[in-house]
Amino acid sequence: MDTTNKYFLPVSVVLAGLFIAGAVMWNGSRPVTPGPDGAASIDISDVNIEGEPFIGQPNAPLTLAFWSDFQCPFCKAFEVGGVPGLNIVPALPDIIKNYVDTGKAKVVFKDVVFLTPRAGPDSLTAALYSRSVWKLYPDKYFEWRTAMFTAQDEEGGGFGNADSIDKLNASIAGIDAAKVAVDVTANAELYTQAANANTAEAQKLGIGSTPSVVIGTQILVGALPFLPTQGVDGNFRDVIESELK
Repeated sequence: MDTTNKYFLPVSVVLAGLFIAGAVMWNGSRPVTPGPDGAASIDISDVNIEGEPFIGQPNAPLTLAFWSDFQCPFCKAFEVGGVPGLNIVPALPDIIKNYVDTGKAKVVFKDVVFLTPRAGPDSLTAALYSRSVWKLYPDKYFEWRTAMFTAQDEEGGGFGNADSIDKLNASIAGIDAAKVAVDVTANAELYTQAANANTAEAQKLGIGSTPSVVIGTQILVGALPFLPTQGVDGNFRDVIESELK
């Protein structure tokens, strides 16, 4: 079965950048150069992970840094799936099952705002809420993040603004939506600086697409599969295993 086409979206849905194989690439980016196995050379030690949301054991032997935008459809495909027109099995659940839950790796989430302002402010708004939820409710963060991507609609389609996130927060047990909203307002400047710093860091490292995942000394770009797949260059299992050796 040909699996290549499912990593592309029609040109008509492009709003702010170019859709490449399973990722959104932004104008002016300086993309890293992939090797023959689909992974490019980079080093996790060059990534600032201090204070960033993560799942897994803090001292896990391997760190994965996941660069994403809450408005990016391929990021949703990577995390939870269910994107109309994209028959992509999300890789993150298998990464968690096989490596995070077993203590072999941790996943650090680096939220960027490539889609703000070109597609509206929602990317930045969601990134601010992400910072707040991590600060106030770290044990609920991943549940919240999963709910955010599950609720994602088309880019700039409405979900991701403050009102919609407040309603989502109110539906999650253990999160005080009003408290988060107050915190976002009070710390908007600080959280904006952090989100913009992540975006600038990505560009400095040559990361010009979302999703991009730095794994040890390699990087995978796009909503690539967990297992080797015919017609697809690169997979998460093989790169993770090579970094654990």
